[in-house]
Amino acid sequence: MPAFLLKRFAQSIVLLVIVSIIGFVVLNLIPGGPLAQFALDPGMTEADKARLAEQLGLNRPLLVQYFDWAWRLLQGDWGISFRDGNPVLTVIGRHLFATFLLMGSSTVIAIAIGTWIGIRGATHRYSTFDYAATVGAMVALSIPTFWFGLIGIYVFSLKLGWLPAGNMYSIGDGSVLDYLHHLIMPSVVLALVHIAVWSRYMRTATLDAISQEFVKTARAKGVTERRVLMKHVVGNALLPMITLAGVQLPSILTGALVTETVFTWPGMGRLFLDSLGYSDYPVVMGLLMFSAILTIAGNLVADIVVALVDPRIRLA
Repeated sequence: MPAFLLKRFAQSIVLLVIVSIIGFVVLNLIPGGPLAQFALDPGMTEADKARLAEQLGLNRPLLVQYFDWAWRLLQGDWGISFRDGNPVLTVIGRHLFATFLLMGSSTVIAIAIGTWIGIRGATHRYSTFDYAATVGAMVALSIPTFWFGLIGIYVFSLKLGWLPAGNMYSIGDGSVLDYLHHLIMPSVVLALVHIAVWSRYMRTATLDAISQEFVKTARAKGVTERRVLMKHVVGNALLPMITLAGVQLPSILTGALVTETVFTWPGMGRLFLDSLGYSDYPVVMGLLMFSAILTIAGNLVADIVVALVDPRIRLA
């Protein structure tokens, strides 16, 4: 285990360096650069721009800027937001709860419904339910997340008036029930695509487990079908799903970005787009690195959990 963790740590550092270099270069290649937002001020002269660039250290070579940024990042200084002058970590911290709440609720929904659909589809292979689940998964995977969001707003907010069209809570309320009321639609919309993915993988894993010799042996011993399914089939089918949960983390983050934009949800995805539009590069880079760290950590945790629950796997 220590050797595995050390190896993965080294790989993670290399990956984070590559992500940081690509992100830093791409952001600085955008027309206008970090000072693009300031250039919109009609009172901003070229002398003002030059002075501002010098104050922010943007007049130095790009390589020097990168190493300065990376060194401060290692020391815990993620920079200062161009937009409000607050530390980047403080800005990101204000939006963490909203994003984790949305991601957590959508993940629970996706796992619960997707697992049930996958198991039922495998145990009722080629049934009407199985065909309907397959078609539904194809449709969910083919349609963009924002389209589901817009349809949901049109039907459940504008036409039926059952759910709020956006935001995280009602001004002047902020109760738990109010939070849940606002959470329903964005979490379900974000979960739809992942339900489709989870159900397809769970169906395949369940079919593979059913065909194993230990399942046939259990049936031959007279074990009830329900016990065979719950103890032998589902238990083994869920093992690859743990790995899938780690792999799905980047797509959940990406989906959260779109969902938060559609529903004006004040999370990291909405912050990323707002910061990008404002050319707030320190916050954009901070969000990029935070998401990369979160993704790498999620995959590492998934690998460790699989090794702990499955004695056949050894981490080396």
